[in-house]
Amino acid sequence: MFTIGDFARHGRVSVRMLRHYDAIGLLRPAHVDPHSGYRFYEADQLARLNRVIALKDLGFTLGEVGAILDEQIDADGLREMLRLRHAELEAALVEARARLVQVGARLRAIESEGRMSTQDVVVKKIPAVRVAELSAVAASFGPHDIGPVIGPLYDELCGRLEAAGVTGSGPGIAYYEDAGRGDGSVVVHACVTVPEGTAVEGVEVHVLPGIDEAATVVHRGSMDTVLPTAQTLARWIEANGYRSRRYARELYLECPEDRAQWVTELQEAIVRA
Repeated sequence: MFTIGDFARHGRVSVRMLRHYDAIGLLRPAHVDPHSGYRFYEADQLARLNRVIALKDLGFTLGEVGAILDEQIDADGLREMLRLRHAELEAALVEARARLVQVGARLRAIESEGRMSTQDVVVKKIPAVRVAELSAVAASFGPHDIGPVIGPLYDELCGRLEAAGVTGSGPGIAYYEDAGRGDGSVVVHACVTVPEGTAVEGVEVHVLPGIDEAATVVHRGSMDTVLPTAQTLARWIEANGYRSRRYARELYLECPEDRAQWVTELQEAIVRA
C-alpha cells in the first residue's frame, strides 16, 4: 500500500485533492488506520484516479464524474470520450490562434494610424486576363471568414488544373463581390491565369475584365495581416480625391510555403469623387 503522499506523487495530483475526493466519496482510500487516521491506497486505485482526472478535464463536474464511474465506464468508452474532447480542444485552439492573428492585425492597424506611408501607392491600368476560377461564399470580408474559404478553393482549383494537365500562365488572382444576401456575405473568386484555349471540366474559364484606373499597393506578409496595408490604401484613396468602386483585387506575386514571406498586390478600382 501507499501512503497518501506516495499515492499523490504516483498519480501526479496533490494530497489536498485526494483528501477532497475522499470527503465526497469519489475516491476512498483502500485503508484508513483507525488510530492515526492515515489514509493508504493501493496501486490498482490509480486506474480510478486516472478516470476521475480525465473526466474532469473533459468538463464534467465531480458529481457527474462519480455518476459516470458508478456506471463502470470501460476503457474503450473513456478513450472515445477523450478523443472527442481532444478534437474539440484542437478546434478551439485553431480558432483561438486565428483570433490572435486578427487581434494582432487590428492592433498593428491602430498603432500605424497616421504613420504608415502612402507614397508606395501607385495608380495604374490593370489589363484584362484569362483566368480559370472557382467561387464560394464567405460570411464576411473579414480575413477570419475569407481564409477558410479561399484556401480550399485554391487547393481544389489547382488540383483540377493539374489533373487536366493545365499549367497556369501567371500569378493567382482573387476578387470579391457582394453575395446580395444583405448579411455582409461576399462571393470569393479564386483565379489562376491560364493560356488561351484552356478548358477544364467543372472550372469556369473566362476573361477577367481589366481596370481602367486602379490604386495599387504591395503587401508583404500573410493575408491574415493585410488590414494595415488595406487601410493605408483606403486613406490614400480618400486623401487624393477618389472613391472606391468595388472590393480590391489581390494579385499573388509570390506565395512561398512560409506565408509570412508572401508578396501580394492589392488593386482597388477607383473613380474621381
